Amino acid sequence: MTGRWALAPAEDGGVDVAPLGPDGLPAGPVRREPDLAGAVRDRPEVTRWVWRSTPEVYPRLLATGVRVERCYDIEDAETLLLGHEGRYGEPRSAAAALARLRGTPVPPDPPLRAAEPGAQSSLFEPQTARLPLEDLIAVYAEQQRRHDAAEHPDRMRLLTASESAGMLVAAEMNRAGLPWRADAHRELLHDLLGERYAGGGEPRRLAELADEVSAAFGRRVRPDLPADVIKAFAQAGIKVRSTRRWEIESVDHPAVKPLLEYKRLYRIWVAHGWSWLQDWVREGRFRPEFLAGGTVTGRWVTNGGGALQIPKVIRRAVIADPGWRLVVADADQMEPRVLAAISRDPGLMEVAGRESDLYQSVSDRAFSGDRAQAKLAVLGAVYGQTSGDGLKNLAALRRRFPKAVAYVDEAARAGEEGRLVRTWLGRTCPPAARAGDAATEEAGIPQDAGIEPLPADGWVPGYASTNARARGRFARNFVVQGSAADWALLMLAGLRRTCADMVAELVFFQHDEVIVHCPREEADAIVGAIEEAADMAGRLTFGETPVRFPFTTAVVECYADAK
Repeated sequence: MTGRWALAPAEDGGVDVAPLGPDGLPAGPVRREPDLAGAVRDRPEVTRWVWRSTPEVYPRLLATGVRVERCYDIEDAETLLLGHEGRYGEPRSAAAALARLRGTPVPPDPPLRAAEPGAQSSLFEPQTARLPLEDLIAVYAEQQRRHDAAEHPDRMRLLTASESAGMLVAAEMNRAGLPWRADAHRELLHDLLGERYAGGGEPRRLAELADEVSAAFGRRVRPDLPADVIKAFAQAGIKVRSTRRWEIESVDHPAVKPLLEYKRLYRIWVAHGWSWLQDWVREGRFRPEFLAGGTVTGRWVTNGGGALQIPKVIRRAVIADPGWRLVVADADQMEPRVLAAISRDPGLMEVAGRESDLYQSVSDRAFSGDRAQAKLAVLGAVYGQTSGDGLKNLAALRRRFPKAVAYVDEAARAGEEGRLVRTWLGRTCPPAARAGDAATEEAGIPQDAGIEPLPADGWVPGYASTNARARGRFARNFVVQGSAADWALLMLAGLRRTCADMVAELVFFQHDEVIVHCPREEADAIVGAIEEAADMAGRLTFGETPVRFPFTTAVVECYADAK
């Protein structure tokens, strides 16, 4: 009996299932089962379930205690295949794929669902009309043929498999939630912001700082209104273009110190204050909705809750359950290691395979031991920093690591010329912005890199600009960041497989950081599992290379203690 089955929930609450052959077509009759969980639980021999959408099916299974080892998400695969075919932005629902297959009018995708704090049941609700199982199987079989036509079919199959695995991880993380102590959070807010005033006004400390800002300017100023602050500085004879920290902190004026402190605390109050706590934390868990592959590079996002922007001070509230620990792991210098693997530059691969600090090794080779300059040069090559010392640093890097620099240079040229640019596994950067693209992409530049992010008028998905240079700069970054996302999916899949045999649970992931919540006695095993998963992901993603993907790992009771 085949180990691959298709599944489709039916309108009457039952579920249709059927075995699939190697060609993706039915290998047996469609069967109606009365219960979704029972249909899956009664078939332990199934190694991969094929369904329309993981968010439609898997949360319902998890709610009944049923875990799936592998799946194939048809709509997620459709997104990847459309991008690979240069059709990014076309409707990606199973219904749209069926219409294209049959040559009928293609329906638009439904609007994105907004996050609903406190209403996790909303995750169980399908966002598009159900299709009969026979139609889903037809779409799946066609997708298998489209994989065969890909530039690198085996890599593309690995990408869609790993992305589907990421969807399972995201659903399990959504159900588990991140451990969060509401009492510790409230204490933090009181210490930082002071008492709350009736009526929802600013807390005491913000009101005090607003008074200090006004006193420094000699008139009433609203520090939460940038236009008011800029006007106040202008009246004091100081011209500023914005109220961003990097610009304000260089100004010599008595309002600067209280203004910067006000801005810091105001962000905490608005983004992670008492209202946020009430909306997003319940039963000892912070419950955002993680969305795997939410950006064009494959990096994850969350639908509400701001889980990927938790301030360091607020991390004091992320505390493991009694007798448990948080294993917090950060990938070390991931971007240059990925660049080494995808460019196959011999010198950079040798450096990325050492136990020593990568940036220090690069500096010893090309920058006379100046680690800071070496880091700036490597990140500048990835993110397209070619002004100031950027050109000089890039020239030095090119002399020592010519294939690495040539790889991102070629990606930039392809982006500027409107050609498709792909990650190592085949995730594709669209050649120009599509008006229907709802995803936005941050440049992902480390805060301490000393490199300016993409300009506001540069191209990122969701913007209409067709500036060729900005597209090239984004494409340069895309091949590295996107390939890093490909690797991270396989790392998560390996780690998830290990955790399946333990009590431990994956509870958090962002780009290069993962958190596992586990009993204290499992912590050492989880540390080893993370290392093994990183090594395995490197081999699966990039083949056999000397490049290592190490993690800095901390076993802590409180998230804030990991850094």
